[in-house]
Amino acid sequence: MATIRVDVIDIDDPADPRVDDFRDLNSVDRRPDLPALPGGRVGKGLVIAEGVLVAQRMIASRFSPHAFLGVDKRLAELADDLTARSLDGVPFYRASAEVMAEVVGFHLNRGVLGAARRPPSLSVAEAIAGSRTIAVLEGVNDHENIGSIFRNAAGLEVDAVLFGAGCADPLYRRCVRVSMGHALLVPFARFEDWPRGLTALGDNGFRMISLTPGDGAIPLSDAVDAEKVAFLVGAEGPGLSETAMRTSDVRARIPMSRGTDSLNVATAAAIAFYERARSGTMDG
Repeated sequence: MATIRVDVIDIDDPADPRVDDFRDLNSVDRRPDLPALPGGRVGKGLVIAEGVLVAQRMIASRFSPHAFLGVDKRLAELADDLTARSLDGVPFYRASAEVMAEVVGFHLNRGVLGAARRPPSLSVAEAIAGSRTIAVLEGVNDHENIGSIFRNAAGLEVDAVLFGAGCADPLYRRCVRVSMGHALLVPFARFEDWPRGLTALGDNGFRMISLTPGDGAIPLSDAVDAEKVAFLVGAEGPGLSETAMRTSDVRARIPMSRGTDSLNVATAAAIAFYERARSGTMDG
């Protein structure tokens, strides 16, 4: 059996400064996953993984963990993953559930946390390189919806997620947790120039499909047969802006029963991803 490469360090004092990267995870004033804090202060902007599965995906991602905090049981469950050479010398702060609760500010049922610094952001070109199917979000500012979209993307063969104006940070702790760690594995990038930056997708051969229940939209199943597809989805309520939709090649709708004009954005995206996968065009 391979030897774990992390340094296991026992923590008995919740005030120990060595675990400050995991402290006060629910505090708006001090949360370590916030790049910006109230009052214009600069935050740590760390990426926090919660639970064994998400920690495993962090280890496998480009978000290299620089520390762990967890109970002994979770250390044992992660043993095989902690043999990665990239973890040489990374501290695993082992603590009781009670000490962990005092550090993070609540009882953490998942029993382990990983912390990583943010690597340089990918450009749009880097994120979509080699992609056949991508998602483009506008105005999606709900962390759970973003996390769900990443999870859906990973499960339904979507290669990348791009962010336009008004979207929340996909690396907030809740996004990463709801995504089951897939926000760390599915490439993503932000447009620097929205919506004009969408022209880069057309230049790269993507058919841009705006999801909308509006008049003139064709059935979704009739829109997904291109070699490369980009699905544009907007926030619940306002949906996509007219400006963004004008840049798309086609407007498509999900057929729905009378009296229902829209779905949750993560649900709508999942249906679009499934329709694309079901069409068979993703196999070339």
